[in-house]
Amino acid sequence: MPAEGCTCRACGGALRKVGEDVTEILEYRPGRFEVVRHVRPAFSCRSCEAMTQAPMPSLPIERGRPGPGLLAHVLVSKYCDNIPLYRQSEIYARDGLDLPRGLLAGWVGRSAALAEPMAAYIGRHALAGPRVHADDTPMPMLSPGRGRTQAARFWAYLRDDRPFGGRDPPAVLYELTPDRKGEHPQRCLRDFQGILQADAYAGFNALYETGRVVEAACWTHARRYFHDELLANGSPIAREAIERMQPLFAIEAEIHGQPPEARLAARQARSALVMADLQAWLEATLRRISGKSDLAKAIRYTLAQWGALTTVLRDGRACLHNNAAERRMRPLALGRKNYLFGGSLEGGRRAAIIYTLVGTAELNGWDPQAYLRVLLDRIADHPINRIGDLAPWNMRPDTA
Repeated sequence: MPAEGCTCRACGGALRKVGEDVTEILEYRPGRFEVVRHVRPAFSCRSCEAMTQAPMPSLPIERGRPGPGLLAHVLVSKYCDNIPLYRQSEIYARDGLDLPRGLLAGWVGRSAALAEPMAAYIGRHALAGPRVHADDTPMPMLSPGRGRTQAARFWAYLRDDRPFGGRDPPAVLYELTPDRKGEHPQRCLRDFQGILQADAYAGFNALYETGRVVEAACWTHARRYFHDELLANGSPIAREAIERMQPLFAIEAEIHGQPPEARLAARQARSALVMADLQAWLEATLRRISGKSDLAKAIRYTLAQWGALTTVLRDGRACLHNNAAERRMRPLALGRKNYLFGGSLEGGRRAAIIYTLVGTAELNGWDPQAYLRVLLDRIADHPINRIGDLAPWNMRPDTA
């Protein structure tokens, strides 16, 4: 009903409601910071003068001021949103909080140390699967006394059994090393037995020679060389190579999530013929083009990897490509564009711990900030022999 005394502007008559228009707008209000006060009254006994006081709730950082929610926010801002700590400090200053970069760095270090047992538990689970995806990316790292950076390396080891119908939870382990020597993945994977889905990095060869690890190469890598040649020179041969590979990816999309036996049967019935025709065509093409051309290099790479590329025809758990691991490296590549380099190897090791936590949380359906908040709130008082209770796959995001 119109308000009392409301009349028509045109004639002065009474108004009646005939409808309404509703317009919604999206507004933003800055995040809110809270100061939580723990008040613990102290009592003394009138008879014996004994003192009684409730214990202080456990905090993520002993005698520290930040709560688990603030720590989770700082970590996610740095490692998910790629906001360096000095810029976070400036953002907090606009909200009236004096949080220097050094203080934030200390919080990050203490949080990583507190969560390290959880990252180690995730790593053991990731490397216990029947198949592991592996990939690496460079990370410039300050080298004290040399006046320049050194080429450190981030490695990702991903377990994801869902493409072949596995029910075990996915997990990803990150590790930082000072260089790209083969000894690093060989050490990390020394107890692994199964399929290693990776590129043609020679540092993995020692693992394959043990007989415990089966090499499975990446068809996306093979196709990428032809794709680069097509973009650079418009080569019709490169275009044909890509077109000949395309049915393999279409078949994989159809059998994604099926059991290994069904995947293997489909590949042997359909993919094997495509691969045989492609191999014959590549060998014939290589004989009639210049051996020094980039196109010849692409063909030789593919043929040299043929045994590993056709692992998918012998084991239904193998994957056609290593895209899953490459997607796990994308957050690090984006972060590298913002913070340019790491300050130290120790700082990089802490980063690997946090990347392990947030990456595995995402794979298991968590919002990374929500998971870190729950983990940092509980882990200090949690029994170390039951650390698995706090793994992302053992807590539901909607109930934790």
